[in-house]
Amino acid sequence: MNPLNNHRQSLILGIVLAVIVAVLVSGGFNFNQLAFARWLHIVSGVFWIGLLYYFNAVQVPALADAAADKGGPGGAGITKYVAPRALFWFRWAALVTWLAGAWLLGPRFVAAFTFGLATGGADQGTITIGIGAWLGTIMLFNVWGLIWPNQKKILGFKPATDEEKAKARKVALYASRINFVLSIPMLLCMGSSTHGLPF
Repeated sequence: MNPLNNHRQSLILGIVLAVIVAVLVSGGFNFNQLAFARWLHIVSGVFWIGLLYYFNAVQVPALADAAADKGGPGGAGITKYVAPRALFWFRWAALVTWLAGAWLLGPRFVAAFTFGLATGGADQGTITIGIGAWLGTIMLFNVWGLIWPNQKKILGFKPATDEEKAKARKVALYASRINFVLSIPMLLCMGSSTHGLPF
C-alpha cells in the first residue's frame, strides 16, 4: 500500500512527518498549543488561499474558454468532477483557517478585532493583525454565505432555474473575486504583524 497513490493517505503521511519533525526538533513530545495553532493556521490557509487562486486564475478562465469553444469538450468534466472536490476542500479549509487563527490570537482576539481600542493597546502589530483578521473574516463570510450557497445552484446540488443559475454565477464570481483581491492585503497583514511591514 503506497500512501502516495491516494491524496488522503498522502495528507496523513505529511501530518505524521510534521509530528515526527516537531518531536525531533523539540527533543521529545512537548505539546505547544500556540505552535500547533500557528501550524494549523498556515497549512489550512495554504489550502484555502491556494484553491482561491486556482479558482480565479485557472478554473474560471478555463470554463469561460471551454464555453466559448463550440467544437471543444466543454466544461462538464470540471463542473462534475473537479469543482465539487475543490469546493469541499476550499470551504472547510476556510473555516479551519479562521478557527485556528482565532485560537492563535487567544487573549489578543478582542484587541485584534477592535484594533486595540477595547484593550487600550493600539500598537502597529495589533492594528496590522486586526486588519488581517477582519479581511479573513470577510473572506470566510463570502465563502460560506455567498460562494458556497450559489455554487450549490450552479453545480446542481440545489434546484434552480436557468435564471437563478445565471444570477448565482455572477454572485459567486464576484464574491470569489473580492476574496482574491482581499487575500493579497490579508496575507501582507498576516506576515507583517510579527515580521514588520515589508515597505
